[in-house]
Amino acid sequence: MAVLTGLAPRPGILDISPYVGGEAKIPGVQRPIRLASNESALGPSSKAIAAYRALAGDIHRYPDGNAQDLREALGKFHGLDPSRIVCGAGSDELIALLLRCYAGPGDEVLYSRHGFLMYPINAMAAGATPVAAPERELTTDVDAVLAGVTERTRIVFIANPNNPTGTYLGGGEIARLHAGLPPSVLLAIDAAYAEFVNRNDYEPGVSLVNRADNVVMLRTFSKIYALAGLRLGWAYCPEAIADVLNRVRSPFNVSAAAQAAGVAAVEDVDALNRARAHNDRWLPWFSKRLAKLGLQLTPSVANFALVRFPDGARTDADAAFSFLQSRGTLTRKMAAYGLPQCLRITIGTGPEMETVATALAEFMAAG
Repeated sequence: MAVLTGLAPRPGILDISPYVGGEAKIPGVQRPIRLASNESALGPSSKAIAAYRALAGDIHRYPDGNAQDLREALGKFHGLDPSRIVCGAGSDELIALLLRCYAGPGDEVLYSRHGFLMYPINAMAAGATPVAAPERELTTDVDAVLAGVTERTRIVFIANPNNPTGTYLGGGEIARLHAGLPPSVLLAIDAAYAEFVNRNDYEPGVSLVNRADNVVMLRTFSKIYALAGLRLGWAYCPEAIADVLNRVRSPFNVSAAAQAAGVAAVEDVDALNRARAHNDRWLPWFSKRLAKLGLQLTPSVANFALVRFPDGARTDADAAFSFLQSRGTLTRKMAAYGLPQCLRITIGTGPEMETVATALAEFMAAG
């Protein structure tokens, strides 16, 4: 840690453990199989790529600070009021904005124990205290979350589906959670993986936002739309919250290229359906293959699998990570999420999943 000799940051900043993303390189391997960051297996829509390239000659121009075309495209596709949509540089920026606007020193921010790390990180950056609620079978426990609410609670973050566990709450449970919260507490439903879910009882949060003043739904273009490198996300909010976020966000927080690619991606329904069908095929295939090896998997509805490895120096998650890395494959260690015995493995292309399944069979046989 760097030593400061005079100028010091606000108290609490140096207590933050910086977020560390999934690795992207392996020394000596030109093109590793990248299954560490839940990136799209199929890549972006060809129409989104074309829209991005078409703006190359106009990068000296400022983008539309209101992201009007993108908000209208999202509103049309999802049946939402565009005036209640706020766009950001990834949903990460919107998480930070919510905390900046609604929490601060002396406040508490509640989240599920194995939830996305950016919730506690951004809470601490805002001066608030993050509080982790226990989970039940690696799934958000509504009763535990409600039991964790105090007079200091300002925001409850629920990733649904959750990263890194892949589990989810049905619409009824989310509604029960909201009903148990005081009106003064904001419920932020992070539905980054919503497009992958094919369960009848799932609802990403739209219905709650439409009928409540203290609910926000967060979405991203980084996952199924495969625009992670452009940093693009959006929030659907009550009018008052949209107004607050628009007052504090940067005036040109979403690049012109990201906006254009986002519009094209939303309108390319065929590409969306291909990505969803791919995941519907390969997630269960991969899960069954690993289960036959004796590995424990948490049932996932997203585009990744959380895999628990046996204890022991030759069979644990660290050993599996190193073994896969030696075979040119990158996965994600989960110790930072309190799951040191697990690896999170993104669903990649068909050949990639076959390669990883074969490698893990070798690993388990050797152990």
